[in-house]
Amino acid sequence: MTATRVLVLNSGSSSVKYQLLDMRDSSRLANGLVERIGEQSSRLKHTPLAAGGGSREWTGPIPDHDAALKAVAEELAKDGLGLDSPELAAIGHRVVHGGKHFTEPTVIDDAVLAEIERLIPVAPLHNPANLTGIRTATALRPDLPQVAVFDTAFHTTMPEAAARYAIDVETADAHRVRRYGFHGTSHAYVSRATAKLLGKAPEEVNVIVLHLGNGASASAVEKGRCVDTSMGLTPLEGLVMGTRSGDTDPAVIFHLARVGEMSIDEIDTLLNKKSGLIGLCGDNDMREIRRRIDEGDERAKLAFDIYIHRLKKYIGAYYAVLGHVDAVAFTAGVGENAAPVRKAAVAGLGSLGLAVDDELNEVRGDEPRLISPAGARVAVAVVPTDEELEIATQTYALVKKTN
Repeated sequence: MTATRVLVLNSGSSSVKYQLLDMRDSSRLANGLVERIGEQSSRLKHTPLAAGGGSREWTGPIPDHDAALKAVAEELAKDGLGLDSPELAAIGHRVVHGGKHFTEPTVIDDAVLAEIERLIPVAPLHNPANLTGIRTATALRPDLPQVAVFDTAFHTTMPEAAARYAIDVETADAHRVRRYGFHGTSHAYVSRATAKLLGKAPEEVNVIVLHLGNGASASAVEKGRCVDTSMGLTPLEGLVMGTRSGDTDPAVIFHLARVGEMSIDEIDTLLNKKSGLIGLCGDNDMREIRRRIDEGDERAKLAFDIYIHRLKKYIGAYYAVLGHVDAVAFTAGVGENAAPVRKAAVAGLGSLGLAVDDELNEVRGDEPRLISPAGARVAVAVVPTDEELEIATQTYALVKKTN
């Protein structure tokens, strides 16, 4: 029997998201979430998709990631999908930061683990949790290939002119200060899916991808390769996000330290957790912001206008970087569902060949679709992202190649 299943694990600091896929047809067999790990009120929600049954949910203490993954394995086993199944080909792990070294999915060994650990200073919130998930999964199935798929890998094709900050080179190199980019699995998946929607190969099109969720990023993809992206050393740079400021004059930090007498940790918290939409208007849910705008709330309207202004700037900048654009693709929670955001983002860009058809823009759906008028010079698309499928696809392809 050929093993065709891949378990995808996304281990956060206090959570584990998972999906089990059969790569013969990319079908979902099960998915779930363990959250509030380390608390008395931990919660596990498991959905056996293949069986067509309803979700199972329970709460109780889950002390650590080891216990969380064992609980996941028990839930999968109840559906005949246990981790001991001979049909399981590999476990694919989302790893947020791979630095310059990891440019593609990688089978995990001691050297890979050491490098992921060495990158903790540039991803202190994410890489430790990713490592915990890898080590626990390896202990449960030491005989199984464990594969790391890096958020940063898709962006390693950026030229140095895009990846470098204009600071002293020796200092930058000594401390690994450069632009890495994030959401890479989403940008890779969406750029390819957009090309397919246009009936072309990825190597034949230039695409601007707008991944708009609570975290948000843009990328310029030239013939299937990323040549620029909005996030940098960390996910703080770039677009206005749910709680992150995005682009800010670095001197704001010095000013707040000197004049506001704020500590580095306080400024870090301000820019990452108390800025963006929530800092501007007290809400980071675009649906709530639009509701407030409809009721005449000026603060919500200003927050929306700032969000759109930054988005427009990046569309224009990446149009200039690419020179020729075949499509602009909206994805992730806001990008896929907020028609007013899509309409406002391309409003006034008709001279660049960008426009949306109001009727098409209002249609909701789970499939990739065009929302630009017929005959538009540049296609505008809504392309639902699927990072789990992307991780599973890359994992399975690597395992097949190395076996």
